[in-house]
Amino acid sequence: MSVHTLQRRGLLGLAALGLAAGPLLSAAPTRAQSSSAPSLRRPSSDRAFGPLKRVRTGALEVAYAETGLADGQPVLLIHGWPYDIHTYVDAAFILGEAGYRVLVPHLRGYGPTRFLSSDTPRNGQQAALAIDALEFMDALGVRQAIVGGCDWGARTADILAVLWPERVKALVSVSGYLIGSQAANEKPLSPTAEQQWWYQYYFTTERGRLGYAANTREFARLIWTLASPRWAFDDATFERSATAFDNPDHVAITIHNYRWRLGLAEGEARYVEIERKLAAFPPVLVPSISLEGDANGAPHPAPESYAAKFQGGYEHRLIGGGVGHNLPQEAPEAFAKAIIDAGRMAGAQQGR
Repeated sequence: MSVHTLQRRGLLGLAALGLAAGPLLSAAPTRAQSSSAPSLRRPSSDRAFGPLKRVRTGALEVAYAETGLADGQPVLLIHGWPYDIHTYVDAAFILGEAGYRVLVPHLRGYGPTRFLSSDTPRNGQQAALAIDALEFMDALGVRQAIVGGCDWGARTADILAVLWPERVKALVSVSGYLIGSQAANEKPLSPTAEQQWWYQYYFTTERGRLGYAANTREFARLIWTLASPRWAFDDATFERSATAFDNPDHVAITIHNYRWRLGLAEGEARYVEIERKLAAFPPVLVPSISLEGDANGAPHPAPESYAAKFQGGYEHRLIGGGVGHNLPQEAPEAFAKAIIDAGRMAGAQQGR
């Protein structure tokens, strides 16, 4: 399928939703141009992915959803904690109907994704998750994709874009530039900001690990509520995702992720060089759109703090109407539109 055919299908898909595709974004590197958009939220639904597919990577058998056209422009969507592939269930179908090939994998420690060996460290550090995503693309023969992410998934998408830009056609990152380092995390925040990270400190304790293991669903539901205070999700919507936390490695991956950030858990030697590069906070040089909900109750950086990190053509969008942290699920049309627009930005740059 040609790029022009795909773009036409994308525009038709958006037109069917009553959404204008909007003007082409600037192809030149720019600072963020924050723009307010109306809420494009859908109510909770029973929409579900079809039977999951599976593919083996270096360390995992990854369970993933796929929708859209087999020969369409690949779109890789990466979820975060404590969420799962259903973060993208509506957005994926919008994009699939617009002619894209949409791939949504369960992360290590989620859903039916499993480690191939009991000897593999249950490592949740950012480099491990990024290598998982890269190997997932390799296993499926995806040379290049538009990559989108939220929460842990946004950090992973950012890392793919800065370290392997040839694999990322365009980037959509909820809450912007989220790459971190253990050295940076040694610096204390303001008391108010530290309070928002209460669960990270809870997880540093054995009591926290045991508490999360004993109350995983209740804990996740609390995080959903705090992070998206105006999202009136129903029980069925939560339970559809909560089954992913039954993965036998979910608690270990979660705890290691947050302990590693604070330097309280070791990473793997194989990722030392990757983490060294990330600790320099390299810029994103691929076309990018960052998104933020106007009611995000989770810890997140201010858009102006990371705007200069996006140097490959950039736009920031504020999604209004009470949209919280889980933006792709709360505002799927707005997220899908950003994916299509970021791809159009990349196409405009390539056409120069």
